[in-house]
Amino acid sequence: MHTPLCDQIGIEFPIFAFTHCRDVVVAVSKAGGFGVLGAVGFTPEQLEIELNWIDEHIGDHTYGVDIVIPNKYEGMDANLSADELAKMLQDMVPQEHLDFAKKILTDHGVPLTAEDNESTLQLLGWTEATATPQVEVALKHPKMTLIANALGTPPRDMIEHIHAEGRKVAALCGSPSQARKHADAGVDIIIAQGGEAGGHSGEVGSIVLWPQVVKEVAPVPVLAAGGIGSGQQIAAALALGAQGAWTGSQWLMVEEAENTPVQQAAYVKAGSRDTVRSRSFTGKPARMLRNDWTEAWENPENPKPLGMPLQFMVSGIAVAATNKYPNESVDVAFNPVGQVVGQFEKVEKTSAVIERWVQEYLDATNTLNELNEAASV
Repeated sequence: MHTPLCDQIGIEFPIFAFTHCRDVVVAVSKAGGFGVLGAVGFTPEQLEIELNWIDEHIGDHTYGVDIVIPNKYEGMDANLSADELAKMLQDMVPQEHLDFAKKILTDHGVPLTAEDNESTLQLLGWTEATATPQVEVALKHPKMTLIANALGTPPRDMIEHIHAEGRKVAALCGSPSQARKHADAGVDIIIAQGGEAGGHSGEVGSIVLWPQVVKEVAPVPVLAAGGIGSGQQIAAALALGAQGAWTGSQWLMVEEAENTPVQQAAYVKAGSRDTVRSRSFTGKPARMLRNDWTEAWENPENPKPLGMPLQFMVSGIAVAATNKYPNESVDVAFNPVGQVVGQFEKVEKTSAVIERWVQEYLDATNTLNELNEAASV
């Protein structure tokens, strides 16, 4: 399991692991893959702490950081500082939405203190104004060699700045036209994410999307994302022209993850049909486990989800409650995960997952070789 992109990045296996947990980043990179830390939930100061920890524990390996700069979001044309933008957006959030969010939680027995209420209306890294400081923090760390944008094409001046610092840029897409915009802007690695993926995703399935994007942007390398949770699925991605796999959901189910046993039990119990693309947490369609929170925001009698980043300023209290009150919030928790959740059976060590995927990949390719040999006899 080795592609030209492995040599460019300096990794053994073309397995890229997106996670919000620094321990998983380190474990994946040490196991031969490439860990990528999702930065959207961190302030620049918090991100600096996380990256310092990674630097101290990752050894000679490298890693990446994932940011979120959507092509379109509320307040994007305001030309304000991060603090000014946050204040403007806070004033735009209807009290009705805040009250409704809190009612969902309290109706499900989630205790809300004054401290919990303060978690509402945080802007975090959902805009260019707030993501740019995160990029500056990341670029101070030499072992951080890749910055990926989860939504849209990064601003051209940001791409040039990252390149000038000797790092690579990646960006996710859900269509060939989006991939073309990435490539024309100078993005180094295109991540084609099918609709099966957890988190923000489009509607086109992976097996259709991947070869379309590969054809559109060749020779720019493409990573396949969406519906990957085994070595066989990585083999399929490479067979369709990708040079590696961008994975996320699997890393919720490893021992190094910060997810609680309650959350992981919910993932084990869930089938692939138990996920839904919902705007109820971030304001843009994102795949997650269906639960009472997602259903409440779909009810036409209730407030409709706001646009990004306003909706997350409302749902932030629920996200915080997921971690603080895991037992009480299980029916209203934010559980982003892809349809591959139906494959999860147990929690494993990160290194064991990488080893299993490599063996499954070898088994799959050997099976194909045997079929070809049998056909030629």
